[in-house]
Amino acid sequence: MIAPRIGMIALLLGPTLAGPAPAADKPGPHGFIYGTVKTSGDHSYTGSLRWGTEEAFWDDLFNSTKDDLPYLEEHGQAKRQRNRIKVFGITVGYRWDASVSRMFIARFGDIAEIEVLHDQQIKVKMKDGKTYSMDGGSNDIGNAIFVLDPDLGEVKLEWSRIESIVFKPTPANLRPPAYRLYGALETAAGKFEGYVQWDTQECLSTDKLDGNTADGDLSIEMGRIRSIAKNNREGSRVELKDGRSLVLEGTNDVDSSLRGVWIEDPRYGRIRASWETFERVLFKEVEASGRGYGDYGPPRPLRGTVTKRDGGQHSGPLVFDLDETEDWELLNGEREGVEYYIPFRLIRSIEPTRGERSRVVLRSGEELLLGESQDVSDSNDGVVILGPGDRETYLSWNEVKRIDFD
Repeated sequence: MIAPRIGMIALLLGPTLAGPAPAADKPGPHGFIYGTVKTSGDHSYTGSLRWGTEEAFWDDLFNSTKDDLPYLEEHGQAKRQRNRIKVFGITVGYRWDASVSRMFIARFGDIAEIEVLHDQQIKVKMKDGKTYSMDGGSNDIGNAIFVLDPDLGEVKLEWSRIESIVFKPTPANLRPPAYRLYGALETAAGKFEGYVQWDTQECLSTDKLDGNTADGDLSIEMGRIRSIAKNNREGSRVELKDGRSLVLEGTNDVDSSLRGVWIEDPRYGRIRASWETFERVLFKEVEASGRGYGDYGPPRPLRGTVTKRDGGQHSGPLVFDLDETEDWELLNGEREGVEYYIPFRLIRSIEPTRGERSRVVLRSGEELLLGESQDVSDSNDGVVILGPGDRETYLSWNEVKRIDFD
């Protein structure tokens, strides 16, 4: 395949800095998660929602573990081929762990409803009515949910009391108590810009950055901070908006135990920069809060053409890695310490390369060479192309030369 010129430049030079907030954003509270939570006590609470001290916006990611994996169960030979049982170097059989699990990762804006069945077991309904059964897998299930009820104020609802959560468009007159963090991120792999979730947690101006100084412990509101830069493995240099500069150490907010810096970059979706690649983030104040619930259109099935290494082609609806079937689902891969979570709707093609990587071409024309994950490495379980009736064509990953999405 001849790469587009812009894509080859991006591949060689790395990501370039994005412009201001994406066009879908508009001033106002539209990006805040909003909905109604019904409890086992037969009460309902409606308002903006926050998952514990973390997710609060429609483009944040909801994580769980999928219960139903029909294609993986049916085409499990890909697993068997990679788990050979050998005696004195001779293959005597294959082993396949039928209990293998897969993560469900979706933006809150693509979800219509979450129904709590029992403890960690839930059912998630998407906007097209399709449902998925889940069981645990992250602190998104089991964590308390905070509802900012306009009459009652902030209500903390324990997970064990929740029966269902129905998502709704955020009212234009909602008055959130804080603004969303936005900034430009500098990394060893390039520059990114968008909404910030610091340490996978702090995303509001009122959230606190904790750290130790020679004069004692500090807890600083994120809205008072102009920039954070890595100082050394033990800490970071924090520049405040009033001009003061402090070195903070000793907590996972500011040292090498940081869980990463998330950026919602409109070019890619969600990215996470590790401590090792992180250099500096410069915060900016914007009037928008992210895409609104209505900006997440109904999902579409994955469709495209798979070209085999022997030149053959198969076209139709696709099941990628034996579990992804919709364009809202996310392709995961890493490049130079930056982890990408790219919605399939942004991807034009995927081409496995020799080794543990794949060349991912976005619909914008930009190319990314990604590795270090099942989606883009030799660990991928292959592709199913759905034909007329119940006909299915399965191709292992090493048979795939390129996938072009419609």
